Amino acid sequence: MADYDVIVIGGGLGGLSAGALLSKQGRRVLVLEQSDRIGGCCSTFERDGFRFDVGASIVEIIQPIERVFEKLGTTLQKEVDLIACDPMMSYIFPDGSRVTYPLSVEETGRIIAEMSPSDGLKWREFCAFADDLMNVTLDTFFQMPASTLGDMAALIKKNPRFLKFLPVFLSSYQDILEKYFKDEKVLKTMAYQALYFGLPPNLVPGPYAMVPYSEHVGIYYPRGGMIRIPEALERVGTQLGMEVRRKTRVSKVEVYGGRASGVVLADGSEITADLVVSDINAKTLYLDLIGEEHLPTPVVKGIKSYKLSISVPMIYLGLDAAPDLDGHHSVIAASPEDVNRFYYEQVLPGRLNDENFGLICWPTHTDKSLAPRGKHVLNLIPQGFYHLEGTDWDSEKPRFIERTINNLSKSAIRGLKDHVVMAECATPLDFERQLLLPEGAIYCLQQDLPAQAVFRPAAKSKSIKGLYLVGSSTHPGGGVPSTIASGYIAAHLIEQMES
Repeated sequence: MADYDVIVIGGGLGGLSAGALLSKQGRRVLVLEQSDRIGGCCSTFERDGFRFDVGASIVEIIQPIERVFEKLGTTLQKEVDLIACDPMMSYIFPDGSRVTYPLSVEETGRIIAEMSPSDGLKWREFCAFADDLMNVTLDTFFQMPASTLGDMAALIKKNPRFLKFLPVFLSSYQDILEKYFKDEKVLKTMAYQALYFGLPPNLVPGPYAMVPYSEHVGIYYPRGGMIRIPEALERVGTQLGMEVRRKTRVSKVEVYGGRASGVVLADGSEITADLVVSDINAKTLYLDLIGEEHLPTPVVKGIKSYKLSISVPMIYLGLDAAPDLDGHHSVIAASPEDVNRFYYEQVLPGRLNDENFGLICWPTHTDKSLAPRGKHVLNLIPQGFYHLEGTDWDSEKPRFIERTINNLSKSAIRGLKDHVVMAECATPLDFERQLLLPEGAIYCLQQDLPAQAVFRPAAKSKSIKGLYLVGSSTHPGGGVPSTIASGYIAAHLIEQMES
């Protein structure tokens, strides 16, 4: 008899949601997390009385998360205190002017109409399109596997309206935006969100263009930090019998007769299980933990062909005063072509720019409990990538922090440098070392069209029996709701196939 029914490698959102749901099915589940913190990029740490989010800064499209908690016999709202973020986003232009969108769809339309009357009319049409697309994908793409053509046929059978949006999947984020909006200033308030998926607007698949609308449906921050979401999954899962071990690194997946049968830990000890669920990068899983000797040659070639996703640095600032900002999120406004140019001229060759380009997160605008009284937390996500031209992150980090603060002080956040009482930075190299993300790849694998749905590593491994994948490496991809949805999909597959 195996030690456990299921071993889950990794305590990220996908691993915890799958582990909790499998425990709800009555299985003996062990989650192994190599770090001393759960949640991966959706986590929180404390320094000098300030609480900083590791990576993820808000949660939106919460329906897949609500579905998981309901399946566990509770509700997301009961387990996590979600605070609505309103205004939704502030856009800072080079001349210092700002455009701030509230949660209200109608009020946002009025603001867009002031910039461009014709685009203001198109906003209504865009919202109707995006709302329909969001509802269809929530009913199918975020609930069901997409590993085979049969799976895709099942998606269409469940909701025939999915067929209507197939051309959207063959379009780009930029194609969809420019179909509806023409004014450059308006486009500058919608282009940056493409980078949420790790690629420029001309490469991000078209369905993600619904985000400039979906954020208005609801964008939230968990009181106490982003770690409250994985903590809730762990708490509910533990009540159902799930066991979680921190500081426990898996070095190998045991495979006998083509079937996963357990794991070997870094200390050499072995734990057996009937099933293994992986919440780590699929390339690491297959090439390092399983090994090429257990895989068909075409599978090895396929796994090696996947490109790693983008990596980003995070700068964490503690301030002694409120910054001159308008909301939880602000962004340096940029057109689709600006973002494309940044990707091709800076990201790919690894050239850090002296100018600012990125997301500014002010969590204490929403939740003052994250900092001592009268003080504030600021998370900066400026441009950055794993491979740097002519330098490396260990050498560059101090200059990168100083340069970013100084530049923002001159433009987007006047006087910022005068109020910084502490500063830390997690570089892509730090994420690789601390979270074991190859090259700091926050979404594991690139999320362009050739790595979506049937082209992404399958939730139920096609090469190793008893092995399932969750997290950013598999369908439906990276992001808080997507990775939690992957846990739901894997748990449902196991319930159907392994009972």
